[in-house]
Amino acid sequence: MEPIDTQEQQAVMTIALLAAFADGRNEDQERAELRRVGEALGSSLNMAALVQDVLLKRTSLATAIEAVKSPELRRLAYELAVGVCDADGLRNESETRFLADLGQRLGLDQPTIVGAAADADELATMPLPAVGPEAGPVVAAVPAAAAELDKAILQASILNGALELLPQSIATMAIIPLQMKLDYKIGRAHGYEADKSQIKDLLATLGVGLTGQYLEQVGRKLLGGLFGKVAGGLAGSLASGATGAMFSFATTYAIGQVARRYYAGGRVMSAELIQRTFSEMLAQGKTLQAEYLPQIQQRARTLDMAKIMQTVRSN
Repeated sequence: MEPIDTQEQQAVMTIALLAAFADGRNEDQERAELRRVGEALGSSLNMAALVQDVLLKRTSLATAIEAVKSPELRRLAYELAVGVCDADGLRNESETRFLADLGQRLGLDQPTIVGAAADADELATMPLPAVGPEAGPVVAAVPAAAAELDKAILQASILNGALELLPQSIATMAIIPLQMKLDYKIGRAHGYEADKSQIKDLLATLGVGLTGQYLEQVGRKLLGGLFGKVAGGLAGSLASGATGAMFSFATTYAIGQVARRYYAGGRVMSAELIQRTFSEMLAQGKTLQAEYLPQIQQRARTLDMAKIMQTVRSN
């Protein structure tokens, strides 16, 4: 696929934003999250203006699709829209109708539509680690487990940082399920059996809404040129400065460290303390990212995207 120009970047992101509102809810919290993403991405993509255009209905799906020219880019736009709809769980009826209409307007064939949806659905419905005799009883963690949890948080951060460096849309979709599994494992290590809704609530309190985080990852990859890399161009992308746009390492690190403190303290941290701790851990994660960048890059080079689902299941 050829490098994506600015107009095409904006068109693909507009389609992703329209997908974010396809659930029909259009809640204040979601609008605020999208504005935060716009501010985080800055003026290069003019994300803030795109958000306003979508919110105020100054743009349309037809207009955005018209700017998406190549078959490869049209397929990418569809895959990313599916990822947006499934970011916070399996899509609802309104989102399903939106994607069916989008696929038809983009001129995609049925196998392409079904294949993209199947990958996203598997990630959205992937269960948390099994609980049963083979997993052992839920018991309170002992002090010695702290070092093991720190190691698990670091490994998960490196993996998600590596996934962010890959051009495939499925790599972007895999980051949030891995963060949720990390949170679950940390809770279980402290004697708590959190379900997906509880984990989502904690992430929302942190200020990292699932849909917003996914859209930010998409925006950063568009700006970094990763989605325009042809097959075999990974080494070049790793050396081209695209790594400067990474944020999944630091975000995953901060989520893990806050979760460790939250569960260790009996889940009684106030929202204000959770948010302040997340901000501190995020700053620490950004510092650590530079230190672990060589490991992140090496992990990206060795990831087998054909086995990405297996990677998510096993972590």
